[in-house]
Amino acid sequence: MRLQMPWLKPAVWGVVVGAVGTMIVGFSWLGWTLGSTAERIAVERTNSALVVALTPGCVARFMQQPSAAVKLAEFQKIDSWRQREFIEAGGWATSTGDKAPNSGVANACAEELAKAKT
Repeated sequence: MRLQMPWLKPAVWGVVVGAVGTMIVGFSWLGWTLGSTAERIAVERTNSALVVALTPGCVARFMQQPSAAVKLAEFQKIDSWRQREFIEAGGWATSTGDKAPNSGVANACAEELAKAKT
């Protein structure tokens, strides 16, 4: 015996097309994101905020050292692509309690020190 439900096939197709359409609209126009994407964005924003917060301390530690003017002149003579390494080697981009320097802080610190007057 075969059931006669002529509405079943169009109803199933309507559900499938509606679900796909909802996902397309949600992800493209309504700003939905996957959990992994949201986590990646959160990590990027956290790192950016960390760099902004720690850069003034790096610059201050550099400028408060003995013979800061001499070090600044030496720093500004270095090629721009090696200035980050100079900051990292000096330990100014290493936060209290950290063992390794933060490369983002070192980059931002080098940019600020490059603008400084000798």
